[in-house]
Amino acid sequence: MSELSQLSPQPLWDIFAKVCSIPHPSYHEEELAQYVLSWAKEQGFWTDRDEVGNILIRKPATPGLENLKPVALQAHLDMVPQKNNDTVHDFTKDPIQPWIDGEWVKARGTTLGADNGIGLSSALAVLADSRVEHGPLEVLLTMTEETGMVGAFGLQPGWLQADILINTDSEEEGEVYMGCAGGIDFTATLPVSREAVPAGYEHIQLILKGLKGGHSGCDIHVGLGNANKLLARFLFAHAKSLDLRLVDFTGGTLRNAIPREAIATLAVPADKLDQLKSLALSYLETLQNELSQKEKNLNLVVENVAAGDRALTAASRDAFIALLNSTPNGVIRNSDVMKGVVETSLNVGVVKLKEEEAVINSLVRSLIDSGKEYVVEMLTALSDLAGARSLAKGSYPGWQPDASSPVMALVGETYKSLFGKTPNIQVIHAGLECGLFKKPYPDMDMVSIGPTITGPHSPDEQVHIESVGLYWQLLTAVLKAIPTK
Repeated sequence: MSELSQLSPQPLWDIFAKVCSIPHPSYHEEELAQYVLSWAKEQGFWTDRDEVGNILIRKPATPGLENLKPVALQAHLDMVPQKNNDTVHDFTKDPIQPWIDGEWVKARGTTLGADNGIGLSSALAVLADSRVEHGPLEVLLTMTEETGMVGAFGLQPGWLQADILINTDSEEEGEVYMGCAGGIDFTATLPVSREAVPAGYEHIQLILKGLKGGHSGCDIHVGLGNANKLLARFLFAHAKSLDLRLVDFTGGTLRNAIPREAIATLAVPADKLDQLKSLALSYLETLQNELSQKEKNLNLVVENVAAGDRALTAASRDAFIALLNSTPNGVIRNSDVMKGVVETSLNVGVVKLKEEEAVINSLVRSLIDSGKEYVVEMLTALSDLAGARSLAKGSYPGWQPDASSPVMALVGETYKSLFGKTPNIQVIHAGLECGLFKKPYPDMDMVSIGPTITGPHSPDEQVHIESVGLYWQLLTAVLKAIPTK
């Protein structure tokens, strides 16, 4: 029995424990998909899959509620794979290890996958629990949301029968989401040249680590450090004066996760090694002062290392460091329409220095298309100045808020009747799939709700236990309160 079995609502937590036991990072969620299909068929539900692998399950209405408008509960199957440096874990083979820490459920050294595993589990729990009353019900589970919304892009018209869709991918209990940001991936690829490292140089690694990381949408405004940007800042300040030869640079693992670690492999003149170490210590103190409230575990380490005998030429080094250091990161503009909501941002998510090119991957998000276009144009201009190739791709639309949405009003009214307070109606800066669903299903009424999840896309991810119970009460009450056709 899982430790989670003691929690309520038990059907949801039992299913979530099973989800955690099956590896399902992006592009590797097929085992979980097959489990869900097998489980649904055993329960006697109608099931289907489309060409991109999305799953659709149908359950008949509770007797007497057949005339309610049909509803689709929607979640995605994949999770973000992030782990602590000292955690040995293969996300494609090893199960997530959830555990209870007071009011929270966490994972041991990795992302938990509550994003969107709790939503997925809630949808399956509605199917499994005969006590939940509802009209005609569909459950839509999409593929590979976290790395490009593959399932949402591939969703075809005419497959779903529902009039209403409840997205379960929000991460704050007490908030009801009626819109979200769109996004686009931007890649700058800079050609580089290498030469032999001169004699009299020592090889070291400069490692910036210990940052919290987080969701590049939900957490972009809270002041977390971006390891790629922080390490580039140091190199820009000292690479020329110390005659540092850049052998390698790698930082971040996912474009939608704020980078927690970056590593520069350097060849340093032997007589300047002590100066480098002193400057690194001074820079660490600077960062600790600047980020003292947000990044309590940040560290900058200098380690000796065996490395290759070729490094970037001075010109290539300077061009790469200048491009990375000047690439904007974080909040570009806050919304004038939705107070307290980020309108446009970007995350410099993944940086890799290869043999003949340096690659910088960013994810741009905006509530408005013109915001995305502005940042892409800015990044393109920077790339042009640096002599880099630029590529913007994978654009997905935002979900345009509809203040007159009947299901949004219903969720708000139900929440107030259950808990005696009015929920916050919000637009989220993260990317939800609803914007893409609107293309094949333009008339579908949509809303997004979920429990409180903090630290998504990082090993600090945790879900608040009590909020899961409140979310479950709201979800099941809304299903019963859906109006007739």
